[in-house]
Amino acid sequence: MNKLSPFICCALALAIPALPAGAQDTFGQEQDPAAIVLPGLSQYAPASAAGAGAFVTRSVEMQALLTEGGSPVENGLTWRVFHSIPGSDGKLPLLASSEGGSASFEFEPGDYFIHVAFGRAGVTKKLSVPKEGPLETQRLVLEAGGLVLNAVSGIDMRIPVHQLRFNIYKAEEGIDGEQQLVVENVKPNTIVRLNAGTYHIVSEYGAVNAVIRSDIRVEPGKLTEAVIQHRAAQLTMKLVAEEGGEAIADTAWSILTSGGDVVSESVGAFPTIVLAEGEYTAIARNKTQTYQREFTVVAGRNSDVEVLLK
Repeated sequence: MNKLSPFICCALALAIPALPAGAQDTFGQEQDPAAIVLPGLSQYAPASAAGAGAFVTRSVEMQALLTEGGSPVENGLTWRVFHSIPGSDGKLPLLASSEGGSASFEFEPGDYFIHVAFGRAGVTKKLSVPKEGPLETQRLVLEAGGLVLNAVSGIDMRIPVHQLRFNIYKAEEGIDGEQQLVVENVKPNTIVRLNAGTYHIVSEYGAVNAVIRSDIRVEPGKLTEAVIQHRAAQLTMKLVAEEGGEAIADTAWSILTSGGDVVSESVGAFPTIVLAEGEYTAIARNKTQTYQREFTVVAGRNSDVEVLLK
């Protein structure tokens, strides 16, 4: 390596009294480093050969803390070191990187940018390495926490995992008036590591119109667990000759709101859909005949909706 040779020191333990039992292991879950957006830095480029003639290097120890005064994080970190001068492509050259916990890098005297990421949480610091004199351990405070999301339907009915997904946005609007997406398609009970702050959560139950939005605050050094309440239910549509009869195949379905808007269309003997609480009309088409029925969706009350051949 032309300027930096990183190595990892993993002797320090993560200790966060505020976390519930068992939260440390999950808080340290690794996430795809390629998905991390580096705040305040241009996209990195491969290291250049600039400064290859220098020979004096100095070792700098680096630690990342979740909160000021906390213990160093011992795993799940991604460190990146950038040159302070952009390359010919306008990007800051990436000089070294490492993964794990605390790290140590060999620097030639000069200015650098250090970035450490912990999931979607991250912080950047400028580092000036003198030719001589004391060099303190660099401690970067992430001010980060964890967020775990889940949802129920009605009062306390658990929703199957495969029917739920969450999108996490920054609570504040950007200059374009839109909220910035932080991470999408988060599954229930997944720990997402984030910078402390307030986030706008969009919870989707099924694929039609059961959507709930809420703002949740992530506290530094803590694992925040949030359960969102959906006002929706799962319905199975059936076209039958008599009540409780066998569903008739090759039936085309349209589901309309009380205002006449189509919210779902499907074909099958007994399609299953999730709908938000409210009044609807089911229209069943079989061969040349059309049948319909009005029905009500009650939150948390899954049921069959039978349309009779009458």
